[in-house]
Amino acid sequence: MTVRYETHEKLNVPEQAAEKPRRKVLPAMLRGAFNKCMNCGNGRIFDGFLTTSHACPNCGEEFHHHRADDAPPYFTITIVGHIVIPALLVVEVLWHPALWIHMSLWVPLTLVLSFALMRPIKGALVGLQWALYMHGFDPDAEEDLPPPVPVPSERIS
Repeated sequence: MTVRYETHEKLNVPEQAAEKPRRKVLPAMLRGAFNKCMNCGNGRIFDGFLTTSHACPNCGEEFHHHRADDAPPYFTITIVGHIVIPALLVVEVLWHPALWIHMSLWVPLTLVLSFALMRPIKGALVGLQWALYMHGFDPDAEEDLPPPVPVPSERIS
């Protein structure tokens, strides 16, 4: 059996995508962490505590399509745990405080650190996605959202 491959002149060959300008990752992450637009550095990326703006009010860069999802809480828990647990162990070994002192110290500290770090971490992750052209930040990418599920009245049985 012989296999022969032929090329056809009318075959559609995809064009090479134009080279996108490189975006600096660290400045984009720092701008996001400080609630500044990654593109212009002036507008705000958050409307609420963790709700991102639809777009930058200054330059129009869109933020609505970011995919931070569960990463900010995951990184926040990891960072807060690495701060609180060693401190708790040092205090326990050195001073042996009563349980109520541990509870009155570590629970509020954990909550304050968690709320203080959540927004900068989410902003930094949105900045990372912007700098690397991830998800909707790539103007040449196809839509990465799944197709909408039909409403029950639209289903064909």
